[in-house]
Amino acid sequence: MDSTEPSLSHLIQYPSRTMVRAARAIRCGPFRGQLLADMGSQSVPISAIAENRGVHNGYTNRPLSELATENELLWLIEVGLLRREVDGQGITDRFCLTPLGRQLISQWKSQACPDPTPALKDHIYNAVNRWLRLPSWL
Repeated sequence: MDSTEPSLSHLIQYPSRTMVRAARAIRCGPFRGQLLADMGSQSVPISAIAENRGVHNGYTNRPLSELATENELLWLIEVGLLRREVDGQGITDRFCLTPLGRQLISQWKSQACPDPTPALKDHIYNAVNRWLRLPSWL
């Protein structure tokens, strides 16, 4: 473990439902593992993810418009995986992982990257959570 990673004893204990929802959101989204790996070590600007640059950088399987890219990234912010980077002048166009995102990626690395292919039920649950925004107690 390098000195920038928190030790396991200092990790936030997220509810299992939170971890499952976060993993599902990633699997159902258009982003590839390379984006999350890069966000683990640096913030990534939206211009590197959108359009053909996203495909070229290994971040997406297909080109996404800037609007579609931002919508997908905002969903991952709502789930708790990403945050927008802030500088001295306010919010920037760069995104990076939250502690939840880092913990999930670390968990996946220790499990030798589980199958990222979402099942039909994953797509349904993700769509319900995303578009209907049901309260967590339901």
